[in-house]
Amino acid sequence: MDTILSLLSPEILIPWILSMVLGIFVGAMPGLTATMAVALIVPLTFHTPPIVGLAMILGVSFTAIFAGDIPATFLRVPGTPASGAAVLDGYEMNKQGKGPLAIALDLTCSTLGGLIGVLILITVSPILATFALKFTHFEYFWLAVMGLSMSAVITKGSTVKGIIAMVGGLILSTVGVDISTGYPRFAFGHTYLMGGINFIPVMIGLFGISEVIRSIMTTSLNDMGNAAVSASVKADFRSVGRVMFRNKRLIGQSSIIGTLIGALPGAGADIAAWVAYGMAKKTSKKPEAFGTGSEEGVIAPTTANNAALGGTWIPALVFGIPGDTITAIVLGAMMMYGLKPGPLVFQGDRVLVNQIFAVALISQGFLLVLGFFGIKAFTWFFKFPRNVVMAGITIFSIIGAYALRTSVFDVGLVVIFGVLGYLMERVTIPLPPFILGLILGPMIEENLRIGLVKTDGSFWPFFSRPISAFFALVLALLFLYEPVKKLVRRRLSRGGT
Repeated sequence: MDTILSLLSPEILIPWILSMVLGIFVGAMPGLTATMAVALIVPLTFHTPPIVGLAMILGVSFTAIFAGDIPATFLRVPGTPASGAAVLDGYEMNKQGKGPLAIALDLTCSTLGGLIGVLILITVSPILATFALKFTHFEYFWLAVMGLSMSAVITKGSTVKGIIAMVGGLILSTVGVDISTGYPRFAFGHTYLMGGINFIPVMIGLFGISEVIRSIMTTSLNDMGNAAVSASVKADFRSVGRVMFRNKRLIGQSSIIGTLIGALPGAGADIAAWVAYGMAKKTSKKPEAFGTGSEEGVIAPTTANNAALGGTWIPALVFGIPGDTITAIVLGAMMMYGLKPGPLVFQGDRVLVNQIFAVALISQGFLLVLGFFGIKAFTWFFKFPRNVVMAGITIFSIIGAYALRTSVFDVGLVVIFGVLGYLMERVTIPLPPFILGLILGPMIEENLRIGLVKTDGSFWPFFSRPISAFFALVLALLFLYEPVKKLVRRRLSRGGT
């Protein structure tokens, strides 16, 4: 209690809350990621006490991850990469007039998931950090393959078309300098392509600009100019309690998945969201409802991505290994403060560690309040005619893409993939597997090739190591589950007749 009270002084509380407000704004703007928000905050913390800077960084990351769900739900434009999975059912619920319920679920489940993730961080961080430290390239290869396999689960419609999209993303992920030889691949002499294709402009184009193109192609400009957007950005909390109680098992499952994946260095909230979504569909009694406006499809990813934020701090605090890009920046800031994360941090800086835990817990309460006002603040956007709204989406998408690397090339990528996304949807090729292939492709390739170099080309360690064998077994069970279930049902039905 003394630790909590010490954090409520004005010199800590004011910058802490202001940073969380910034997180709401940055997270809701397509392309302006939570990592970018943290990177903007760090220079402001140079001359502040360590706990003030860490409170600002923690606060902005929690609100930015949630705020990405606002445009994902109402505009079909993920505000952050971690909100990519929120598009699938959140936007469908909005089209059915259930957008206020979807965003209310986003806010409450984000808060609850973050709270569970932080509590797990506090109670079992040494155990989980020790487990994560055992991971090598062999285990990370299987982790990435498991994440990619979820693209087969989340695909709505033809599995073949889902595989086509996934392979397209994997091929695109190979653009750039070869990680082993240093030779440029598919760059065609273009310096921008030597650095690879950044998935954020691709995601903005596929989900944002493609929606603008679709609206233009399906609605006349006069109709767009005369009609305001039918939905309004507001939250409906009346039914949230009942919905969450019905899905209490899913909330617990997604929170644990998010925390575990967050504790694995390099995985992050975006992978946690996709894996939680895939597992939710796999364990659901109504898997066919996913992608059509399922409440479970909203709850799983938004619970997992905020829970993952707590998980990322496990290896960062205990072993000084960043769980994601945000905690990598945090570790740099802690070094600047003269702090040394590692096993001894719980002894030498126990007071600061307790303060960090308290900040993470209190931030969940602030998130609930500030998130509510953040949702209301975006209502004005929908008072404009539809053509103005679509113009605004286009402008913010382009600004977000340009701000990423101050590159006109990224703006061009947004336009190109906007057109590609529209064409893919015209022939019912799903977009999520494409994005997942692009994100996880480098992780799969890097860990596979480095693992093979270590073993002189032998694949045996990928299967013989205990954790690798476990992942391989889980992956096999995931793919065999549906065929075996159908076979058992067929035999039971024959036996019954």
